Amino acid sequence: MGFRDRFYTPATAAAILSWRLLLGLAAGVVGTVAGLPLVAAAALGLIVYAVAVALAMPRPARPPTIDPFVLSEPWRQLMQQAEASGRKMRSTVADMAAGPLRQTLHDIADQLEHGLREAWAIATRGDEVDDAVRRLDPTALRSRLAALRQRATADPSPDADAAVESVERQLAAADRLRRQSAETAASLRLAQTHLDELVARAAEVRVGSFDPAGYGREVDDLVVRLEALHQAIAETPRS
Repeated sequence: MGFRDRFYTPATAAAILSWRLLLGLAAGVVGTVAGLPLVAAAALGLIVYAVAVALAMPRPARPPTIDPFVLSEPWRQLMQQAEASGRKMRSTVADMAAGPLRQTLHDIADQLEHGLREAWAIATRGDEVDDAVRRLDPTALRSRLAALRQRATADPSPDADAAVESVERQLAAADRLRRQSAETAASLRLAQTHLDELVARAAEVRVGSFDPAGYGREVDDLVVRLEALHQAIAETPRS
């Protein structure tokens, strides 16, 4: 979130038309009383006002801290591999001589970093989905469902049927979450394979045997796929 994006926000608009106007005016008056020239006092008031508004602007979002070890498998291993790829890419760029090609690869590496953050968001959400499945405990639910079905057969009643249907819905939810997790992990694993390929190809770009523009487009395509995957799993309910 750049300065322009943070400036054109409701929070900044509210700060501009707030008590900070009076603060700036008061600072100017104090400056005048203290003997400052009118122009200097006005400048002081304007500076105080601008600083007060700037402090009220939304702060830039900090990049998430990636820590694969807080995740369960397979997400932990996938993120460890992604981080290793990111380090290899940064090392490739760092070893290049200064110049336009290095700057181009540096910009592409920044885009890959964005892809890594998307992968981290995907892995984190996938881990949350897996945790939701563990809390539902499908094994226990199946055992309970078998017992409830026996009871409903032996002593039919609306309540017994409702209990069976409730457990069936919980099992169905667990199955949907598990399928979503498996599909997401498979997609992320495929993206990781492509990431490894792109990082290896950076060496070809470095020596001029591969077009930097085409390389950048491939990196952009990978990041777009990761963003779409992130959006898909972010919309998955936890239960």
